[in-house]
Amino acid sequence: MSKKEDIKNEETVEEITETAENGACAEETAEEQQVEPTPEEHIATLEAELEKEKREYMFLMAEFDNFRKRTLREKAEIIQNGAENAMRNILPIIDDFDRAIQATTTSEDVAAVREGVELIYNKFIKYLESNGVKEMITTGENFDADIHEAVTTFPAPSEDLKGKIIDTVQKGYSINDKVLRHAKVVVGQ
Repeated sequence: MSKKEDIKNEETVEEITETAENGACAEETAEEQQVEPTPEEHIATLEAELEKEKREYMFLMAEFDNFRKRTLREKAEIIQNGAENAMRNILPIIDDFDRAIQATTTSEDVAAVREGVELIYNKFIKYLESNGVKEMITTGENFDADIHEAVTTFPAPSEDLKGKIIDTVQKGYSINDKVLRHAKVVVGQ
């Protein structure tokens, strides 16, 4: 090769090298610009994300508030309807008591009136039991402060009655294994 061709080849190699280096620098600069946004763009992006999160938060708060109000309204309706059903089922028993009272004014047969009142009483007890209300058995049982209320103590007639209930002043009732009314009792001492 001649010297001219060598020089031309060297210039071409240098040009290619420079062009490649410039191209690589241009690519790096473009990548840097794409990867790292300007501070203003970054702030704008963050503000947009913040607004989106605020909207979602407000939506969730409103939804929860509606849920809370709906739940309270449903609870009130359940309580009201529960009382309504309970009272509706007691009305036949009240009707029976009305008939019994009318019978006492015209009837002179005390045994028949007593039998009618006992039937009404039994009907009412069955109604209570069907709704989970049970009478507590107390006399002769061990005293339990969780379900009994000691009105007084009395000397026990025998040793085996110490700490036990001798008499029941007022019956106690439970509803679904929860004390509805404590039994008032006399405890042997």
